[in-house]
Amino acid sequence: MTVKAKRSPRSSRQRVAAMVEDVIGCKWSLTVLCLVRQGVRRPGAMEHAVPGLSAKVLNERLKKLTRYGVLQRTSYPEIPPRVEYSLTSFGERFAGILDQIRRLEDELDGE
Repeated sequence: MTVKAKRSPRSSRQRVAAMVEDVIGCKWSLTVLCLVRQGVRRPGAMEHAVPGLSAKVLNERLKKLTRYGVLQRTSYPEIPPRVEYSLTSFGERFAGILDQIRRLEDELDGE
């Protein structure tokens, strides 16, 4: 009989900190968030809005942000299928944190 050691659950603080590192550490994640906040909700429109953003990278970032609960994916039963992304309530709070970071950066640049 094999006994597995119990892993202690990560605290919410650790999970959020890891998420912030993962999202902020990728320039495309922030770009995708910015696009959604500006009202660009469809992947094709996002891909066309940003030179250099490939469909593969875009889909990876959308999945990551959805997995973290920052974005919500909505599929419409149409032909051809239509998918849109929007900020969740958590995503709006998270975007507010990014705004604060940007303001701090602007303040430091002004010194």
